[in-house]
Amino acid sequence: MWKKEKNLRYFKKISKSLNICGIFINVIGKGKIMVKKIAVLTSGGDAPGMNACVRAVIRACIAHGIEPYVVYDGYKGLCENNIKKVDKKFTQDIINRGGTIILTSRLPEFANVEYQKRAIQNLKDNDIDALIGIGGDGTYKGLLALSKLGYPVIGIPGTIDNDVASTDKTIGFDTALNTICDCVDKIKDTSSSHQRCSIIEVMGRHCGDLAIFAGIAEAAELTITYDHQLNEQVIFDKLKTMHDKEKSHAIVIVSENLMDVNEFAKRVSEHTGFEAKAEILGRLQRGGTPSAEDRILASRFGAAAVELLANDISGRVVGMKKNTIVDLPIEQALNMERDIHKPLIHLIDLLA
Repeated sequence: MWKKEKNLRYFKKISKSLNICGIFINVIGKGKIMVKKIAVLTSGGDAPGMNACVRAVIRACIAHGIEPYVVYDGYKGLCENNIKKVDKKFTQDIINRGGTIILTSRLPEFANVEYQKRAIQNLKDNDIDALIGIGGDGTYKGLLALSKLGYPVIGIPGTIDNDVASTDKTIGFDTALNTICDCVDKIKDTSSSHQRCSIIEVMGRHCGDLAIFAGIAEAAELTITYDHQLNEQVIFDKLKTMHDKEKSHAIVIVSENLMDVNEFAKRVSEHTGFEAKAEILGRLQRGGTPSAEDRILASRFGAAAVELLANDISGRVVGMKKNTIVDLPIEQALNMERDIHKPLIHLIDLLA
């Protein structure tokens, strides 16, 4: 113990003359590892605002004196060593661009530990000290695997589905919701002209948030999600009553993966008096210029992720709860149950 204290005093004395005392105390006195290089990747489905988040990570790194790197093509690019050092110029005019300029992919093979070890080796070969991943639960699982192998990582929630339980909102959700509303507004025009019932399928995977929020925002006659499922006969009866009362049109918003909306539209036509048409909005919900809300959220998440790593904190994900940035362990985030928006579901029924 005496020898250790003597050595520490010796290093402090030398470092003071070199004006780098803080670094020596940080490394030797507290046992921290100085993060000098951080890489960022986007993985899984793209979401508007991912570029804003990449920008924030890069610029926050530079502000902390950390060298920023990007990984092209998600975990696939990580395993193929598709890694590039970037600077502030790389971030010019990307905050308003949709998609992800560093590309994305899905790599089921990344569940294999050999792929994970290859990814870590590629990062180490580039002398990169930590990795930030932007994506949904699949991205988080990949980061958790790397973390369990001892590599420092931070996760950021980026998915239009809003299906990450550890945050109130994910990057891309607000933009996708606005895109849906814009599309439904246009569909309403032609639906009213032809006195039709439009069955509109929105994305969300197994989460009904896009449908619930869009249903309220668009005053849909019916909203059908995993958390708000309706008996088919109840649906037919309600639509038939509307038709018989000479309502000019009807909008029904449905979460994807619940039903075949084309077949459902045929049954609506047979039982309600309305001519029903199915509209599947599809991947256009992922595209477009990110909203101001998504740009700000992405910027806050990116800066927070770098701040954690700069303070030698890893193995966590960032999120937002009650408009406050929070962070928690990846494994805990993955095991959390998604909140069901009961007040909003009640509102749907109340205003129907």
